[in-house]
Amino acid sequence: MTELSRTSTPDAESQPVNRRERLIWGTIFTVAVAWIAFRTATIGMGSAYVKVIGEQVTEAKANDFVAGVAEFSLSRTIGIWVAALLTLAVLSFLYRDNPLYKLAESIFIGVSAAYYMVISFWTVIVPNQLGNVIPETIQNWCMPGLSPVRKPDWYLYLVPLILGVMLLWRLAPFGAWVARWPLAFIIGTMAGLKLVSYLEADFLSQIHASLVPIIITTEPTIWENFWASVRSLLILLGMLATLVYFFFSIEHKGVVGGVSRVGIWVLMIAFGAMFGYTVMGRIALLVQRFQFLFDDWLWLVDPIGRRLGM
Repeated sequence: MTELSRTSTPDAESQPVNRRERLIWGTIFTVAVAWIAFRTATIGMGSAYVKVIGEQVTEAKANDFVAGVAEFSLSRTIGIWVAALLTLAVLSFLYRDNPLYKLAESIFIGVSAAYYMVISFWTVIVPNQLGNVIPETIQNWCMPGLSPVRKPDWYLYLVPLILGVMLLWRLAPFGAWVARWPLAFIIGTMAGLKLVSYLEADFLSQIHASLVPIIITTEPTIWENFWASVRSLLILLGMLATLVYFFFSIEHKGVVGGVSRVGIWVLMIAFGAMFGYTVMGRIALLVQRFQFLFDDWLWLVDPIGRRLGM
């Protein structure tokens, strides 16, 4: 009986905390919804307006509101609200994993997959594959500018068509092993093509960039020549120190150990710079989303005066 009471004590203590937490977040959510509903009803928060000139539809500016040529756009308004709610659903993961975040994640993945599937169908399969096998049919269907005459080597385009059908065979209830052949062909071909491009773009270009003269005399002033020479010397020494760190045939002691430690510092500085650059890119995306929420949706800021005259 004592052990049962001891094991049930943590749950009993956590229930008031969870109840208090739900009460706090429920209150915050209720106040936020009431505030958003009030601003939407009073000032039209989150509304989008356009200017129609003939068949061209553009976003309305401040002068368009003053001139009275701005028109309310229901589709763009719905888009703003859907984008804002999905953004909040993604940001809700900062609190904890929840169904709203999973819903937004599933929508994002599904829409992205569907979008790229449609783009690939109309830009790759139709013009490149079917347009070379059955050009007359494709011309009559969706591409009037396509020549109806087959190319002399049109039968070569049957190879990727057969490989594509074999790749889709994985979805069949039997014979899934058929998909291994086109998959192996795709991986092997792409590995061979990318190997050459990566060697030229990454490997050889980095070697070429490191082969710089140590003494620079081409700058206009002596100080610019001095600092350019220091930069070239640092590149050379940092490269050599990093290579020594990855040279494992000699034990890293004495001079070799000291140089390898310098190589570690060079690596850490390089990794830190790359990580900082990545973080800056993600922060820029976050700032854009906050600007969208506060400007386009909530109307709390108006940096370019787009709502002037409303």
